[in-house]
Amino acid sequence: MKNFAELIKALDSSNKTSAKVGALTIYFQTASDTDKVWAIAILSHRRPPRPVNTTLLRLWANELAQIPLWLFEESYHIVGDLAETIALIIPASKEHSDKSLTEFVKEIIALKKKSDGDKRAYLHENWLALNYYERFVFTKLITGSLRIGVSQKLMMRALSKAENIDEDLLAHKLMGDWNPDTITFQELVRDEKSGDYLSKPFPFYLAYPIEGEIANLGEPEDWSAEHKWDGIRSQTIIRGNEIYVWSRGEELVTDKYPEFRSFIGVIPDGTVVDAEILPFLDGEIGTFNDLQTRIGRKTTSAALLKKTPVILKAYDLLEWNGVDLRNQPFMERRLLLEKLYDSIKSQKIPFHISERFSFTSWDEVIAERMRSREMKSEGLMLKRKDSPYLVGRKKGDWWKWKLEPLVIDAVLTYAMRGHGRRSNLFTDYTFALWQTTENGEKELVTFAKAYSGLTDAEFRQVDDWIKKNTLEKFGPVRSVTPTLVFEIGFEGIALSKRHKSGIATRFPRILRWRQDKKIEEANTIQDLKDMII
Repeated sequence: MKNFAELIKALDSSNKTSAKVGALTIYFQTASDTDKVWAIAILSHRRPPRPVNTTLLRLWANELAQIPLWLFEESYHIVGDLAETIALIIPASKEHSDKSLTEFVKEIIALKKKSDGDKRAYLHENWLALNYYERFVFTKLITGSLRIGVSQKLMMRALSKAENIDEDLLAHKLMGDWNPDTITFQELVRDEKSGDYLSKPFPFYLAYPIEGEIANLGEPEDWSAEHKWDGIRSQTIIRGNEIYVWSRGEELVTDKYPEFRSFIGVIPDGTVVDAEILPFLDGEIGTFNDLQTRIGRKTTSAALLKKTPVILKAYDLLEWNGVDLRNQPFMERRLLLEKLYDSIKSQKIPFHISERFSFTSWDEVIAERMRSREMKSEGLMLKRKDSPYLVGRKKGDWWKWKLEPLVIDAVLTYAMRGHGRRSNLFTDYTFALWQTTENGEKELVTFAKAYSGLTDAEFRQVDDWIKKNTLEKFGPVRSVTPTLVFEIGFEGIALSKRHKSGIATRFPRILRWRQDKKIEEANTIQDLKDMII
């Protein structure tokens, strides 16, 4: 654990990519093989399940620190991170632990089934046996929230250096369904097993937001365009007469979409399709809000399948007849995909193709982008016709050109302290819009939360105002006098029974502080509803 904690400290204390890769490389060169497997798992979001809820963590840490509970809570709101607060308040100890990262993780996994008394004793013992940073990392593992600003790409770059294995090959090895509790480092990284290939997806190729004028991309005939759909990016694999559906987050989601099993026997074996999973209600593409009813369910009932059917909207063909096509030009892959679609489109399976449209000028592309909301898309994807399918986010060949956000003016009604470097400021805001009651009176109804978009100076200015205009306190949350108006931007909007306003917004964020507006000039809930196409 000591070496892993030192690694996390090194990663957390530098913003330089070279320093992060260097620290990771040294760790992979010196750590035990079992610890390396768990480090890879933790850094790629395969973390052990949380064995203790945060309420008990607060209580037991407070007991050990022997301070009033109110002081712990106030410290937590200032620090902004539970694990860091616990690491700071627990007194230093002369005890020392030589347990490895693997031993700690296995104990944390086993802890979930133990009694509260045993959990409390275990935490007290280990909190006292670790120094500050070890205690911080240990508690982060307990809470399941170890986020350190290191991408999987950086981790693979370091692992590639340490093991002298091609980075793209490593990316493929680390994708898929593997269990850090049972697999060895030899099996995961060094060995090549043909059987493992069946279910493994390819690393995803990601687009960059377009920069500057679209005409800067060059000649229009060098590019292909299609709509950017707002669903779940996925790879669907048909190998060995089985189907595997992977999300971009490297989660195997086959069981969540049983309707895709109809592809077996229709789509040829040895096929991998890059696509978007989309809700498809009454013959039309739905909203991401519709899709969320499928995402969070552990089981998919017949009623849910009927209520929210889905389709696979195919973008690209990565493997055909068992042959990896990723190095072939995009248009060659795309024409094969279109040939596949033409051969099966008469079958009653939820497999669609993302239509590619032809254009001879950038003005035509601009016009098509303006139709995006009508098409239920976020904007356009532009792909260079001769581009291979690369790994990760690369500039030059694939660009996403999203629509400008929907915009509305809203009133600040609640505020909560931020996290990290903003933990001493109120930076997480709740916003409301006007609504007319049955009595004809106007009231403010909350509709969205946002915590980004202002400068540091503006956040400090708003924070000072919040502290002087607090009406009530609800733990870390404060209600404030409705006075300030902000311009809020968001990507999408849909009706929702789960929200008080009756509307769900997608990716809300602050665009600017409207110091020129009074709250009477803020928009209404009806204005928001009128934006729904």
